[in-house]
Amino acid sequence: ISGIIYIYQTVTWLVSKSAVQNKVVVITDAISGLGKECSRVFHSGGARLVLCGRTWEKLEALYDALISVADPSTTYTPKLVLLDISDIDCIQDAAKEILNCYGSVDILINNASMKVKGAVQSISLELDKKIMDANYFGPITLTKAILPNMISRRTGQIILVNSIQGKIGIPFRAAYAASKHAAVGFFDCLRAEMEEFDISVSTVNPTFICSYHHHPAPGKWEESIWKFFFRKMTYGVRPEEVAEEVLHTVSSKKQEVLVANPIPRAAVYIRTFFPEIFFAIVASGIREKLKTEQEK
Repeated sequence: ISGIIYIYQTVTWLVSKSAVQNKVVVITDAISGLGKECSRVFHSGGARLVLCGRTWEKLEALYDALISVADPSTTYTPKLVLLDISDIDCIQDAAKEILNCYGSVDILINNASMKVKGAVQSISLELDKKIMDANYFGPITLTKAILPNMISRRTGQIILVNSIQGKIGIPFRAAYAASKHAAVGFFDCLRAEMEEFDISVSTVNPTFICSYHHHPAPGKWEESIWKFFFRKMTYGVRPEEVAEEVLHTVSSKKQEVLVANPIPRAAVYIRTFFPEIFFAIVASGIREKLKTEQEK
């Protein structure tokens, strides 16, 4: 069984790699943890990368890291574009620069994201708007700028790396969840509209992305259903797992992917089919949090 699984994974990886070979792939926020892993995976697959980020020094460091380990006979030298996805006014100019790199874009990976955590009443409206710019208006503005090129060629792929919080709302993350819900709605509509142009649109929804292994904190938190539910949810997945899933999504053209462990995956289905149970667990968590703060 292990041998069969290994062979299947190897074949799947080779098919995914061949799907991006010689393709022009744009990755936003390439300097983030997930962005770096996506850059590594697609670069080794022979894609012609256009890496976007808001810090030139970090882009250059990523560039050096990629070309230092790559085989120059099978890979292309990445191109770098300075882009802050939350600065809406500069996206059009950055899009022109992106298109000038190779004259076209085959795959656009919207990866940039901004997070915030806090009670609704403690988050200013200004910060709400900033989150919405980074997570919603930024990706759709860049997508709209690249879209005419894809439509004229009647080919292309758009990948939105979103979040499980585009499916369910978690307490104290209202602004973040709202922006992710909005992005899902936009790209769901875009998917239907782009069918006639043979342009595929996919959303990859990972749970919390972590770069290290989480260990449960000592205590009696197992006695609380809410703590078990949401602590399991925050264990997350590693960036390399999500990057491999993004690569596989490109080759399979799957419309929606959920990258999550069993507990958060189950939460999505509970929210869909048994909303009363989900809301009861969430409400229990709020009460648990308030009780803990009062005891402290």
